Amino acid sequence: MSRPEVHFHINPRQAENWRGKPRLALFTRLAEMCEKHGLVYRAIARPGHEMQTRAGLADGNIHVVENGRMQGEGWLNAATAYLTGFWHMDPRGMQAESSAIDDVFDAGVVDEGEAEKFFNRLKRRFLLPRKSRYHQPVEVADDIPQGAVALFLQGPSAYHNGRCSLPMEEMIGIVANGSGGRPVVVKPHPQMPEEGAFAIMRATEAGADVLASEANVHDILAACSACVSVNSAVAFEGFLHGKPAILFGKSDFPSLVTRAHGAEDFPAALEAALATDWPYPKMLHWYFSRHTLELAAPDFEARAFAAFERVGFLKARLGLT
Repeated sequence: MSRPEVHFHINPRQAENWRGKPRLALFTRLAEMCEKHGLVYRAIARPGHEMQTRAGLADGNIHVVENGRMQGEGWLNAATAYLTGFWHMDPRGMQAESSAIDDVFDAGVVDEGEAEKFFNRLKRRFLLPRKSRYHQPVEVADDIPQGAVALFLQGPSAYHNGRCSLPMEEMIGIVANGSGGRPVVVKPHPQMPEEGAFAIMRATEAGADVLASEANVHDILAACSACVSVNSAVAFEGFLHGKPAILFGKSDFPSLVTRAHGAEDFPAALEAALATDWPYPKMLHWYFSRHTLELAAPDFEARAFAAFERVGFLKARLGLT
């Protein structure tokens, strides 16, 4: 019997030129691992924008699908995991549809010393240099109201498959009216500034009192009291600043946040978030150590092979000892 192969299902635009691309960094790292261990791998153009939720054919190979929702023996779904350098490789799906959604945070199982070391390493990598996944202004903003509630807008992917039913302008109004008199800062998504600006304009025309800002995300997080979004990566950046997150949508990390559904429960969700003593170092260490692969980490290969095992491919089946 021939050894299993590892197949990468990549968007058609880059399936012929994927190696070394930052947005496909996981696949480059997996290719290096396969080469090291003598595993055959190949890149295949993924049909359409995504591979929707369905059972994948068990053909004796491992399949890693960029932004997929494939399930079954040998199938894993790959997506960036909120902070640059971390990825999900999950047997169920991606973004609010991965197996992480069922896991419940327990601070008691997390080693405090390891969590503090991890937390400080992330702060040195992201917070101190003021870096984020998307381009951010270099200039330091000094006009963000202290104690503001910060609302970060997102693009269409945050709303896919029923993750959130609220239009952006409605969400802006809910936060503006439900923040208990605190100032509200709204930042459009860096990749969709015009859509965000239009939603802010519509909300302010309807009476929402908010401050629009395109400042560096870290300047806003440093000043704010809480971070609000549908399910944005900025929630994790907020944890590095010691700020709680309130989400309007489904996410992979529901036990690390409070959730609001609309105007009727947002004020309570905000107050609950502000009143909770969140153990941010343990939260970050718990999530990223249990549910992600860090590309540069010494244990990357161990975690990748563990992911292969979750879909039926132990090392022995791969011809490895």
